[in-house]
Amino acid sequence: MPEYDVYESPLIGRYASREMAELFGARHRILTWRRLWLALAESQRKAGLKITNRQIAALKRTIDRIDFKAAAKHEKRLRHDVMAHLHTWGDVAPEARGVLHLGATSAYIVDNADLVIMRDALKLIADGLANAIDALGKFAKRYRSLPTLGLTHYQPAQVTTVGKRAALWCYDFVRDLEETEYRLAGLKFRGVKGTTGTQASFLELFGGNHGKVLRLEADVARRFDFANVEPITGQTYSRKVDAQVVCSLGGVAASVHKLGNDIRLLANLKEIEEPFEKTQVGSSAMAYKRNPMRCERATSLARFVISLVQSPLQTAAEQWFERTLDDSANKRMSVPEAFLATDAMLRIVTNVGRGLVVYPKVIDAKLRAELPFMATENILMAASAAGGDRQELHERIRKHSHAAAAQVKLEGKKNDLLDRLAADEAFKGVDISGVMQPKRFIGRAPQQVDEFISQYVTPVRRRYRKALSADSELSV
Repeated sequence: MPEYDVYESPLIGRYASREMAELFGARHRILTWRRLWLALAESQRKAGLKITNRQIAALKRTIDRIDFKAAAKHEKRLRHDVMAHLHTWGDVAPEARGVLHLGATSAYIVDNADLVIMRDALKLIADGLANAIDALGKFAKRYRSLPTLGLTHYQPAQVTTVGKRAALWCYDFVRDLEETEYRLAGLKFRGVKGTTGTQASFLELFGGNHGKVLRLEADVARRFDFANVEPITGQTYSRKVDAQVVCSLGGVAASVHKLGNDIRLLANLKEIEEPFEKTQVGSSAMAYKRNPMRCERATSLARFVISLVQSPLQTAAEQWFERTLDDSANKRMSVPEAFLATDAMLRIVTNVGRGLVVYPKVIDAKLRAELPFMATENILMAASAAGGDRQELHERIRKHSHAAAAQVKLEGKKNDLLDRLAADEAFKGVDISGVMQPKRFIGRAPQQVDEFISQYVTPVRRRYRKALSADSELSV
């Protein structure tokens, strides 16, 4: 079909990296199928089946010769995609046709290939997380000591620092990386199991020799760098595996959504903005606008991935006995698209994290407008230490605070709470102006950032040194 006449997923055309898109592409998928057929034949020959060097050589020679048009013709006739590609390869390697797929079922090809691809995709996600952690870690370090107004319930709270807030974002991604590494470590090869997982066909091929069947399975798994094989399966590996993996991607999506929303809110406050290029257009109508389009895109993709979590869970729940085929169409979409969208989100997070723009004067002005309220506890303690009655002082501060707040909210005037307290005889012994230094209120925030980077970010940088990339450009 002409390129612009049919729908193309924006995950491919606009958002995901080429590496992730190729991983789930048809060519890579079918090449992985062929590698599995070849590995099975080689391992069966090693185990003593009558498969010749010439047949193995023919498979190796033609493994890259994938004729998708011929496969489509076979599939139209056979209504079976695995058999279609089996015939297609047999057409170009006729001398080896008879030894392909010996004892196997389609799940040997499809399921093992899916596990190989998911494993490699998880590695790309881990790399993407490492880059996001690195970017946010550098930002947190740079602004470790810059005081900013903390917000709870989106209302002014105690003072924190810009770097401490960034460390909170970063730590969510550290958790996601730990979860991704856990899933990678636990991912097992489906193995050589046969039609209902009993390995009966392979036991028949090897004349009832159980040891040869086990060695065959271990040898094939080794060829694909899997240390462990599923100990027991039906025809397929449990679809809970897909559900667990996609749930992990949903966790990444939640972290991205949280970060993206925070930055969008900060952009409205004019405190922090995502990168905005010189020729970038914020609005087709309002030329002055600097919309946070990157973070908006990230949160949009995040909601999509979060919504996908439900499909693999339902698929796992719906499988009957040793397997049903109602998993296939859903799995073809939900798993790849969850990976593609997560890949795209992490590219955005890295791009944004490396280019965040901070406006310290705006941050300071907003903080100082609220600081008098936050300074009251220190003033109360100082006045009490000077001999005042704590309960009476508390009541005076309460009344002055409410009066100052009313002036701000009802009349649009500045916060004059400190002036009111300075004029009150009960606080004459307190250096009220001296308490208005923002850094007196940030506690251990800078040290917490340093400790977090040392204990969590630096080890990630060491483990993923080769994966850290300077390139964080977005295609659109």
